[in-house]
Amino acid sequence: MSEYSSLLSDLSDNITNEDLEQLKSACKEDIPEEESNSITSSRDWFSYLEKNDKLAQDNLSYIEHIFEISRRPDLLTRVIEYRTTVLKISEDDEIETKLTRIPSAKKYKDIIRQPSEDEIIKLAPPPKKA
Repeated sequence: MSEYSSLLSDLSDNITNEDLEQLKSACKEDIPEEESNSITSSRDWFSYLEKNDKLAQDNLSYIEHIFEISRRPDLLTRVIEYRTTVLKISEDDEIETKLTRIPSAKKYKDIIRQPSEDEIIKLAPPPKKA
């Protein structure tokens, strides 16, 4: 079994039916309702995402985003671990590609990037107590 298949299997084992409904709801803009109704397992969900170019061995941004907004840090951590150890892609490298692959992420570009020295507001130290 490839490491990618192993990752999907591990993720599937940790997604309950209730979790699946939450994940499908988080990506309802990308999965038509009739398609969503036919997805009855996490494996079906991953297959659908792969068929629709939302998920691939070297493209995990979409599920990272979905796990993040679904408040599943445990699943997100597994994906990030795979990305950094198997694919050798760091968080800094991923930010730029994530912004190009997830349309909704483009609006967060200014939030994601670190401000420059000129953009940081310098605050005066608090007044000393007498």
